[in-house]
Amino acid sequence: MSKSYLTAVAFAFMLPLSAVAGGSHALAAQDALDDPTIVAIFDNANTADIETGKLAAQRGHSEEVRQFGAMLARDHEMVRQQGRDLAKKLGVTPTPPKGDRSAQDQAALIRRLKALEGAEFDRAFLQYEAKFHQDVITAIKSTLLPAIKNAELKALVVKVAPAFQAHLDMAKNLGSRVAAK
Repeated sequence: MSKSYLTAVAFAFMLPLSAVAGGSHALAAQDALDDPTIVAIFDNANTADIETGKLAAQRGHSEEVRQFGAMLARDHEMVRQQGRDLAKKLGVTPTPPKGDRSAQDQAALIRRLKALEGAEFDRAFLQYEAKFHQDVITAIKSTLLPAIKNAELKALVVKVAPAFQAHLDMAKNLGSRVAAK
């Protein structure tokens, strides 16, 4: 199984790559990604970051983290809606990958973050956001874009990809500043 395929699977399940590579969530190589599955992955990733962004907007210790969380929620709401509108236009029904645990994994993440307070929350949130966005970028470049068949869907993913990079850069930048305090 290739590393790029595992990266896409990790992205789909919101799990660390190591959990997918050796754990019970590993998928067979024949479980190909098709457009309905990619639409579901795209929607789930945006929904997840809306939730974590809103949580940070409410619970962030620093004003910068609260603002970053609010921005993430706004940006991902807009991108998620674009994806949903395109899916509707194309008549594509989002179909999560077999064994999709993204909702359970997101709920566990939210529980872990809610258990933290102050600067500890900020650090954990920013570390998560940096890893999340890096995993998304890797999956988009190496696996999702090459697998997309529909030109309009591919164009949407290409169009929003720079925003994921901007979010990654901001998470890393804020993370460095928070760690220095």
